[in-house]
Amino acid sequence: MEKNRKKILVIDIGGSNVKILATGAAERIKIPSGADFKPEEMVELVKENASQWEFDMITIGFPGVVKDNRIVSEPVNLGEGWNTFDYQAAFNCPIKIINDAAMQALGSYEGKKLLFLGLGTGLGTAIVHHNTIIPIEGGHLPFKKKTFEEYVGKEYLTKSGSKRWEKNVLKTVEIFRAAFQPEDILLGGGNSKLLTTIPEGCRLGTNDNAFKGGFKFWEEDFKL
Repeated sequence: MEKNRKKILVIDIGGSNVKILATGAAERIKIPSGADFKPEEMVELVKENASQWEFDMITIGFPGVVKDNRIVSEPVNLGEGWNTFDYQAAFNCPIKIINDAAMQALGSYEGKKLLFLGLGTGLGTAIVHHNTIIPIEGGHLPFKKKTFEEYVGKEYLTKSGSKRWEKNVLKTVEIFRAAFQPEDILLGGGNSKLLTTIPEGCRLGTNDNAFKGGFKFWEEDFKL
């Protein structure tokens, strides 16, 4: 089938690293990012690191608001210029852009209404229901005196310690469960492995789910 012959490069952009994997490649490649990381650097480093891979199209998972295949706001944890950059021209191939949490949620979807909470540099949130991907900016909703992201993100974990951080994570799960009524909750992101208690009805994800989502995003039966 034609669908099975697609060769896709998935780029998962994060506040600490950019991770890439192509169809048929044995292992992902990790590229450091950071607070001053710009799209021009990303393109140059991805081209350099993916030079041995064959691909016809690209999925970009981006840590920010994406609408109609376009980044509409600058990221909180990266440099500037992401919402005005021409990715298709830079890579010279078809591009699909999706919120990074939504991409990982899609890769984790097993048919039940899924709520994804990504515990990384910030808090990524998304829902998948009836093969429809629903990105939500839940991390920026108000919680206590600030936002959810500021109480369960990497900076809070580093400053306040894992015990207080985990207490906030469990409260976040409780609130989001009540609000969105999911049938399945996936806790992903690099810091999810630090949890000592997995709440009932939740399961842990892996970064591999992001790549699965990036590949699945070219299947026409999934929609945003």
